[in-house]
This record gives sequence, C-alpha cells and structure tokens, in this order.
Amino acid sequence: MMTLDALDKRIVALYQEDTTRSGEWIGAHVGLSAAAVQRRLKRLREQGVILAEVARLDPRALGLHLTALVHVDLVDESALAAGAFCQRLLARPEVQQCYGVTGEADYVLVIVVADLPSYEAFCAACLLHDANVRSFKTQIVLDAVRRAGPLAIPD
Repeated sequence: MMTLDALDKRIVALYQEDTTRSGEWIGAHVGLSAAAVQRRLKRLREQGVILAEVARLDPRALGLHLTALVHVDLVDESALAAGAFCQRLLARPEVQQCYGVTGEADYVLVIVVADLPSYEAFCAACLLHDANVRSFKTQIVLDAVRRAGPLAIPD
C-alpha cells in the first residue's frame, strides 16, 4: 500500500470531487504549483491510487428510473462457483455494483434499470434460472439520498 503524504491527501480529496478542476485551481488550494500538482496526480495514477476518471451520470436523465438492491444467497460458495457467478454479473451493464458480503446473503448487487419489466428481465436472465442461486431478495430504492460521493480521506 502506498503512503500518501498530507499534500497527496489534500489533492485527491479535491480531485475526486471534480476531476475537471485544473492543476492550477487545486494548487492554489493546497499551496503547490500547477506543475507540482500534475506530477503528483500522474504518480497517484501510476501507483493505482487513482483508478479511473469517469463521468457521473444522472440515471433518471437517461431513462433509468429503477434502482434495486438485491441480496443473493448461493448454493455453492466455492471460489470456482462464486467466481463464475461474478463473471456472469460483470457482463451485465445493469449491475452497477456487486459486493461479496457476510451475513445471510453471499452477495449484494446494485441494479439500475429503466423499469420493473426491465428488472424482471434481468432476474430471469441472471438469477431465476441459475442453479447456483439458492434465493434472492430485492429492495427497490425509493429515494437515492446519495448515490456516490467522495471517499473520506484518512488523516
């Protein structure tokens, strides 16, 4: 694991909020030149601290009005069987997040689709006929208070 100094932490805290901020703007807020900020950002990318720089889109603006949290219990939790399950999910754009978890479920999925029929089609294709899926429970999101946000950078 890479050790971040105080300036790195301040830079990534600002940068993750909005990657369109210029090196000059960030530098003015952390006390560095724009060139020094760009060198640090380049190093943070190379060392895997910054994984990607992507656009965060409004699902509703794209016609994706239904978000579901799906708790999946597998029959066979072996590495091979669970890996195969995860690989199938990775191929589906509806699966926005997938977490292996402790507790009653083996996985929690965040599914984003247009509507209930689209969700039912996803379930039929990925869950209902998968012999390794013992059961799944769905929670429909009524209010997305916060979809994604900046990570809290530890001191």
